[in-house]
Formats: sequence, structure tokens, C-alpha cells
Amino acid sequence: MPASPSSSAQAAREALAVRLSHLRRDAGLTGDELSVLCGWHPAKTSRIQGAKAMPTDADIRAWCAACSADDQADDLIATARAVDSMYQEWRRLHRNGMRRLQEDVNATVAQAAHQRVYASNVVPGFFQTPAYATALLESITAFQGTPNDVPEAVASRVARSRFLYEGGHRFAVVLEEAVLRHRIGSPATMAGQLRHLLTLMPLASVSLGVIPFAAARTVWPLEAFYLYDDKRVAVETLTARISVVQPRELADYERAFSALSKTAVYGDQARALIHTAIDTLR
Repeated sequence: MPASPSSSAQAAREALAVRLSHLRRDAGLTGDELSVLCGWHPAKTSRIQGAKAMPTDADIRAWCAACSADDQADDLIATARAVDSMYQEWRRLHRNGMRRLQEDVNATVAQAAHQRVYASNVVPGFFQTPAYATALLESITAFQGTPNDVPEAVASRVARSRFLYEGGHRFAVVLEEAVLRHRIGSPATMAGQLRHLLTLMPLASVSLGVIPFAAARTVWPLEAFYLYDDKRVAVETLTARISVVQPRELADYERAFSALSKTAVYGDQARALIHTAIDTLR
């Protein structure tokens, strides 16, 4: 796993590295001695202990065996997999297509009573029309070069919209005005998506705000993020999805969302921005 821009992920990597280092020291082994027992170069031991490289399951089992601590291998492997899940590359998540990930996201949304979303690039999945979702997922598949199961992925993504109407979920969404102007698909596809936003705004479960281009900023434009209750944030970058769980970072995202929400306009003002965006497509 490459170095993560999330301090939550990095802190977890470092904590795992410390546990492995303690095992080595408790066994009375030097780094060179452990490397010999594991059958790899000492540089590998240094990278693992320095949290610069993630050990594989086999690496952890070999490490524990060298330290006479086989009973700790399963727990350490589970910890390593949890760390790995904090920073997941899209190509890895989409290696067999997109449908499976869409189903996983649906399960996450189903479990969250309150979802706060900031989007600076595209309309969030639970607001997307089939045509918009198709155009977006086709472009992502082409860019990543991953298997094309777009029809199945779109069906799963669009099914997410049911949570707007059932289960007592609440969705607070803040969009940059640019989201209304970035043309995904044909003009007709984009116009249909924007009109769909207008139909969703009256829903009791939905709060939709738009940050105008001309708004005075207290928080600069950020990458899209999804805050699930007060438990986890999913941040979307070009290459990876980052899961943030550290309380200090969660608090930062909550503060950012609050500030971005105050910058946004709602109701008739937001509708006016959407109508203007529709007019530019004619």
C-alpha cells in the first residue's frame, strides 16, 4: 500500500509497525537476525518497522514464527487488513468491475442514519439518474482500464436512491456550483440530472445546498467526502478512497462541512442556480 495522505491510515500503519517491532525485541532478536530467520533482506525488515511497507499475511506469519509468537499472527493479520482498508486504490476496488463496490456502498448507506456529503466534482450517487450514472461510470471505467460492468453497476448505484424515501435516513448535501456545470454525458443527460435534483429538494429527508461561484469562502474547495453519522468519513481522490476514523480528523471534517453549509444557498436561491445551469444547456 502506498503512503496514504490520511493521517488516520498512517497512524494505523505506524501502530502495526510498533507492534511488530515489540515482538522482535521481546524475542531478543536484532533486525538482521529476524531477517535471516524470515529469509528476506534486512532492508525489508527496516521498511516494515518504519511503516514504509505493509507486510503481507505471509510476512506476518513468518515474523511471528521467528519471534515464537505464532499465537499472535491471526490478530496481527486482521489488524493489517483493517489498515489496508483505510486506503484503497480504485483500480484495486474495481479490478472485477464496479458492481460489487456499489453494493458495498449501498450497505454502508443503509446503516447510516445521517449522511453529510460535500461534492465538488459530480452529483452524489444517491441523487444520480440512470443516464448520468451511466455516462459517469463509463468514463471512470475507460480511465482506469478496469472490467466494464457498467449496466450492472448503474443498476446498483441507482437503487441507492431508495434510502431517500425509506428507513428514516437523512441526507444533508452541499454541492459546489461547478457540479451543476460540469457536463457529464450529453446536454440532455445533464439537463435530466439537474431537473431530477429539483424534484428531490422538497423531500423531508433531503437538505440540498449549493455554494455559488461568487460566494466568499471560509473553506476552500475540497475533494468530495461522505460523512456517515459521526463514525467515518470516506474521502474520494483521483486514485483512491480513503476511510477516516480518527476522532480528531472526524472533527475536522465535521467543522469543514458546517462551514461549507453556511456558505451554501438553499431553497429558491439554490433552485435558481440549478435553473440557470439548465438554461446554459439549451
